Amino acid sequence: MSQAGGGFNAQLRHLDTRQSIAFMAALTERLVPNYALYASMSGSGDPRVLNNVLDLVWERLKVKSAKIDFDKQAEKLAAAEPPEADDSFGARRATETIMALTTLLDTLRGDAPESVLDVSQVSRNGVRAFIEMTEGSEDAERLNALFREHELMQDERDFQTAVLEAIQEDPQLKHLDALRTLGRNQGISNLGLTLA
Repeated sequence: MSQAGGGFNAQLRHLDTRQSIAFMAALTERLVPNYALYASMSGSGDPRVLNNVLDLVWERLKVKSAKIDFDKQAEKLAAAEPPEADDSFGARRATETIMALTTLLDTLRGDAPESVLDVSQVSRNGVRAFIEMTEGSEDAERLNALFREHELMQDERDFQTAVLEAIQEDPQLKHLDALRTLGRNQGISNLGLTLA
C-alpha cells in the first residue's frame, strides 16, 4: 500500500468515526513515551494523566455507552501541558502528545472532521523535527531527502500503514487490545525513544 500522493490520506478519510478514533488512539499511544521522557527529565507534567485519558478512549471504543466527561478530561490534559515558557525540543514533543490526545477528545465530542489527518501529521512532524535536530542541514534539498530516506521516517510510515491495515482488516474493531498493543510499540516512541 503506497503512501505516495493522496493514497494514504484518502484511505484515512474513508475511515468511519470509530475507526478514525482507533487510528488516532494507536498513534497517540506511540507518542506517550516522548511525553513521559520529558516529564521525567524536566520534573514537569504527569504521564499518568495521559495514560488515564487514553484508557478512557479505549474504553469508549469498546463500550459505546461508557459515560465519560470529555470536557473534564480536556481540562486535565490542559493542566498537564509543559509550561509555555519552555521551548525545549522535549517540551515541543510533549505538547504534540497533548495535542494528539486533545484532538482525540474533540473527535469523541464530535467537533473534528479532519482530526485523523491532523494526528497523522503531528506524529510525522515530530519525526521531521527530530531528524532536523540530530542531522540538520542548511540545504533544503538535502533535508527533504533526509526526511524521505531516514530510517525513523520510514519506520513512521510503516507504523502508520500497519495501524491503518489492522483497522481495515478488522473494520468492526473486534481486536482493540491487539491494536492498542501495536500502538504501544513495546514502549518505543515515534522518535525511537523509550523510558526503559
